[in-house]
Amino acid sequence: MIDPIVSEALGYVQNAVERTLRDAVYPSPVFRITVDGESIAHNISPRLISLELTDNRGLEADQLSITLSDHDGLLVIPAKGALLRLWLGWSDTGLVDKGSYTLDEIEHSGAPDTLSLRARSADLRKGFKTKQERSWTNTSLGDVISDIALSNGLKPAIAQKLAGLIIPQLDQANESDANLISRLGEEFDAVASVKAGCLLCMPAGGGKSVTGIALPHITLTREDGDQHRYLQADRDSYDGVRAYFYDLNSAKKQHAIAGGGENLKDLRHTYSDRQSALRAARAEFNRLQRGSATLSYTLARARPDLIPELTYTLMGVKEEIDAIIWYGGNVQHSLSADNGYTMSLELESKLPEDTVEDLAEENQKIYTGVIAYYRDEKTDTEKIGTAGDQSKPKRLLWLYANKNTAKRAVDREWARMQAAKEETVNPTAGGA
Repeated sequence: MIDPIVSEALGYVQNAVERTLRDAVYPSPVFRITVDGESIAHNISPRLISLELTDNRGLEADQLSITLSDHDGLLVIPAKGALLRLWLGWSDTGLVDKGSYTLDEIEHSGAPDTLSLRARSADLRKGFKTKQERSWTNTSLGDVISDIALSNGLKPAIAQKLAGLIIPQLDQANESDANLISRLGEEFDAVASVKAGCLLCMPAGGGKSVTGIALPHITLTREDGDQHRYLQADRDSYDGVRAYFYDLNSAKKQHAIAGGGENLKDLRHTYSDRQSALRAARAEFNRLQRGSATLSYTLARARPDLIPELTYTLMGVKEEIDAIIWYGGNVQHSLSADNGYTMSLELESKLPEDTVEDLAEENQKIYTGVIAYYRDEKTDTEKIGTAGDQSKPKRLLWLYANKNTAKRAVDREWARMQAAKEETVNPTAGGA
């Protein structure tokens, strides 16, 4: 009797060791799903056709979509409104909690018979889309966010940089809280989102938590990626942004400009004072600058720890792509039997923290030098590289990945400016 027991025990240990070694060499994707607190992963794992999770930046609800095979007709259709909770990961690193979702769409189709479940983030309350009437006078952005959060049963969490910004007058006229927050985000260049029972409000493009602590900076290599799509758009068609407002002391319509120049983008909304108009113009100008370069990057092996708002450095992809820091947008997780666990990232060029806030209205066109900002890898702070006289420098648009890429960009722009100056002074020199 002892030998079979010992043999069985040794077999179990051997299998466990072999499984551990196999996972270390060939890790496999793993997931866990609960429905109203009950784990169902072991039941649906053999039936899984695809699982898609989109983690959105901002107030757009995160979306979870699961497609299962019902070839034998034994699947039980869950009740609409059920609470789904998801964990994703790998066999060698473990699971990462990806949040809770409310099931709001159920579809059964065939043949072959499949069951599709679609759910949205449970934290985004229905009240956010209910139209309301209220107003605030001589208040702060922090107070407005707090009022909205509390009325939706959430805890407010707003970055200190934004909390004290003054709002002379704000009217919510037949408008949902979601739309109001989006409007405030456009005016203050902020991003709001609902996570873990909190209404978060942070500066856009900052790569920092709501408490001001820098979020993890991620480095990705060519080997991490499966596909990429880089797009550099021509944003020079707009030299600046113009916002209109009414002067309190007269009925005359005034305007405030961020960026200056001849070809201006006009904002539709008319503001109640110059401060609000200029703030909105600067926010839109920043958005135009950030969108001047975008990158879609697909990871062959997904990383469940990646979320929106992180910053990235790319290595070994392309010189222009590797040269700058990227700011993370929406993240899409994809899990299927055919393709395994992959991930798509939507990235945009990151601006330096010292952006157009102070110099937006200069647009002087006559520069004495060049300045570029770069990320110091040791201290995770922003530093500068320069060329020429810094009394009236031209500031390069993007935040560069390191000192070397910033220096190359500065030298290249300075050489171009010198050549253009020489051509202006001696127009025949180029053709001689």
